[in-house]
Amino acid sequence: MAQAAVIKGGIFSDERGSLSFVNDFTFPGVKRFYQIVHPDTSIVRAWQGHKVEQKYFYVPKGKFVLAWVEIDDWNKPSADLKAEYVILKEDEPAVLSIPPGYANGIKALEPGSVLMVYSDLDLQQSGEDRWSFDASLWLDWNKI
Repeated sequence: MAQAAVIKGGIFSDERGSLSFVNDFTFPGVKRFYQIVHPDTSIVRAWQGHKVEQKYFYVPKGKFVLAWVEIDDWNKPSADLKAEYVILKEDEPAVLSIPPGYANGIKALEPGSVLMVYSDLDLQQSGEDRWSFDASLWLDWNKI
């Protein structure tokens, strides 16, 4: 199975301003995108899983922790699965790629943070491939 991966970018600055980029991200198969804005840091959106859907995450403003866990049983996943996470922030451009077979969760670490999400499925297909699990599983969001 494919693994989650961070695709790093960079920032170029001169007298004209700055340009943030992730040149190694090529939008493979992306069919839609959406933006999530978290007004404060108490909101946790977890866990949404997908057997088929590939998702990509980018933070143009603020800072988010993004976590993922490989699901072992979609009807009754083990409570002791090991979640991994990364912190994406606007001043260190990067795209997180989460392949099918994983559940993911997010939490803003700064008020007003913005997260862009790109998907390789249209809205109907994604809705048919959506699995939700309790946010308290696999990660203590308050310790990040």
